Amino acid sequence: MPEVLVIGAAGKTGRAVTRALASRGVRVRAAVRPGSTSPVYAGPLARAVPLDLETGAGLAEAMAGVDGVHHLAPNVHPGEVAMARRVADAAVAQGVSRFVFHSVLHPEDASMPHHLRKAEAEKVVRERIASATILRPAAYLQNLEGGVRAGLLEVPYSLDSRFTNVDLDDVAEVAAHAFIQDGYEGATLDLAGPETMTMREMAAVATEALGHPVEARELPLDAWLAGAGSGLPEQARNDLAAMFRSYDRGGLVGDCTTLRSLLGRAPRTWRELLAS
Repeated sequence: MPEVLVIGAAGKTGRAVTRALASRGVRVRAAVRPGSTSPVYAGPLARAVPLDLETGAGLAEAMAGVDGVHHLAPNVHPGEVAMARRVADAAVAQGVSRFVFHSVLHPEDASMPHHLRKAEAEKVVRERIASATILRPAAYLQNLEGGVRAGLLEVPYSLDSRFTNVDLDDVAEVAAHAFIQDGYEGATLDLAGPETMTMREMAAVATEALGHPVEARELPLDAWLAGAGSGLPEQARNDLAAMFRSYDRGGLVGDCTTLRSLLGRAPRTWRELLAS
């Protein structure tokens, strides 16, 4: 039975990837920060291991003997490139056979500094592990789910910008396939959802699907900076503000063709997610 180290296992992406792997009979080492109390996927095939990505402490132990590594850095972390270098070097030293790097759709977009760090991290990984699989997902549908179920879709960018948001579980399924199927080696894969929608349209669909009104509301960026953004480190706040300005100008849109082909079925829609 293969075993995969999932880095960032306490986040929503890491939990989804761990769940997808375990459901396919793959053992998972779920890497979390030492002392973390954040929940990870609980199941007989998953066990938590301590790993400090910023220093590399615990990396060799966490990776020893695994067949694959799924690497995802903390969101908008300034040390993303150094983390990618550290993890990729360890994977080479350990002789890991399969490596998946979790990037982002359009990493070359210079309007978003954290996207450019993803692009540089991709380069670092590819230079060290030519066979690595790079996943470039769009924004997740799940990022908006909690708000619409409570009746409000509030975002700090234009309600008329267009997005091809993707189901996180579809992305996790592709990640799992990269460890248990051939043909993913060396691939760079854009993973966009099947619908191009504005926030207004997503709120309207949610109203129908959930059977209660869902308001779409644009929060001025200054209000976000003074509110939810005020408690963030300056660099993270600036990165996210740049992302919101980019979304305000042009949204984030990709092509669903690759995801549909990899899944062998239609990817899940916004309405289907809300109905589940």
